Amino acid sequence: MAVGDDPNIVKAAIAGDRDAFAALLRRHYDRIHGLAWQLTGSRADADDIAQDVCCILAERLGDFRGDAKFTTWLCSIVFNACRDFRRRRSAFTRFAGKLSVMAGLTNGPDGRDLYDAIWIESAISRLKPELRDTAILVAGQQLTHGEAAQVLGIAEATVSWRMHEVRRKIAPKAGTED
Repeated sequence: MAVGDDPNIVKAAIAGDRDAFAALLRRHYDRIHGLAWQLTGSRADADDIAQDVCCILAERLGDFRGDAKFTTWLCSIVFNACRDFRRRRSAFTRFAGKLSVMAGLTNGPDGRDLYDAIWIESAISRLKPELRDTAILVAGQQLTHGEAAQVLGIAEATVSWRMHEVRRKIAPKAGTED
């Protein structure tokens, strides 16, 4: 299928065509999973989020009005699912941490996800969350500044400024820290 076929597939899927919906998922699953992986830094978390997004997509596909490109709308769904996941994870982690302290247990890294270690070590992971999220959408997902602005719910100029800040903060890593 050519990239231009998306509107027809989306229309058919919205109309209830199961084959079209399956084709839509096949076409965009790697983008869904990849963005979730980039935003969470964990393949296992990305697996869970991608599965959730597929379910969300089935429920919300009828909400797609075509005001933006389908991929931009889809990235918004993935971005929000990751943000919700981080919130749930954060609350659970605090609770689990308190329980482990009370029980005298410790949870060391288990080494199952090498990407986690790479992500933590990377320069982008040291950025403020709003800069990191912007960089992932623009550089990682190749969204335009306008598309990233739609996903993030901010002005396009803010995306441009954030990308300038990302470049400014990452560039000195080769030399001196700022």
